[in-house]
Amino acid sequence: MNNLYDLESYNYELPEELIAQTPVEPRDSSRLMVINKENKTIKHEVFKNIVEYLNEGDLIVVNNTKVIPARLYGYKETGAKIEILLLEKLSNENNWKALVRPGNKIKKGNVLIFSDKLKAKVIEHLKDGSRILEFIGEDIWREINNIGEMPLPPYIHKKLENKNRYQTKYAKIEGAVAAPTAGLHFTPNLLNNLKEKGIDIEEVTLHVGLGTFRPVNTKDIRDHDIHEEYYSISKELISKIEETKKNGKRVIAVGTTVVRTLESYAKTNKLSGNTNIYIYPPYDFKIVDALITNFHLPKSSLLMLVSAFAEYNFTLKFYNEAVKEKYRFFSFGDSMFIY
Repeated sequence: MNNLYDLESYNYELPEELIAQTPVEPRDSSRLMVINKENKTIKHEVFKNIVEYLNEGDLIVVNNTKVIPARLYGYKETGAKIEILLLEKLSNENNWKALVRPGNKIKKGNVLIFSDKLKAKVIEHLKDGSRILEFIGEDIWREINNIGEMPLPPYIHKKLENKNRYQTKYAKIEGAVAAPTAGLHFTPNLLNNLKEKGIDIEEVTLHVGLGTFRPVNTKDIRDHDIHEEYYSISKELISKIEETKKNGKRVIAVGTTVVRTLESYAKTNKLSGNTNIYIYPPYDFKIVDALITNFHLPKSSLLMLVSAFAEYNFTLKFYNEAVKEKYRFFSFGDSMFIY
């Protein structure tokens, strides 16, 4: 029996060629592993067939966050090249928290030039190494959208031809620096098929941060300082969740970000705010009955969340099965439905 708090318990062997570098077309032609956690059964499907595993009256909850093209390239007034990664919009409309490269050369007071229409002044150097930048320009947001690049995960080495391929079809609230990847498999047609079957689809917002890629690096996973992310959920959705449960139907989370949002609400009763909820085995889920999610990195907090939901030993089993069956892993990879 593995120690559930030992980081090594969440390691697994993954051949590099199974890390998906590009998304499949169409979106819903990706593979789907269907996992029954009660009967401990595993089936192999295609994502568009997920309709067959959902019932009338079930409630699907998706994350409507939109990824911003957060990677910007420019230069200092001296002509030296620089690169920044926007992390978080601050309450002052033009101010952003950002990571900068080269970190040792970008000082408070420096002006960074990205285009004729967009500059930024470094107004603070924070203890964690990030900077506060004040952007200067007429239509700052439009220019960031024009010249920024999608901040793809560190394990994706191919350039993305189409920016929209790293957005879900229902993305609308800008603020994420990583996509809620479980949602990338849904097409407008599939969403219609679900609605026609009497399945309700509702939205929450959680702005996915860079911390989502950060591996846990403490030997005892309980010592890990988990990342914080902003979330928002409506009163109307809370009522729908209560109604769904009352009718004996299921609440299905599309992605770990939706799990974090719903379970944060269950824990705090707050409709919005920053959450640093950390879910690992054993965990008593209050709202989520079923989960659609991609295959996650070894030693990641997301793998721990899945292990808490599906039970640790069984999770290990279906991850090993996915490797054996050559599923595609991570952000552009295949998916699983756990119920």
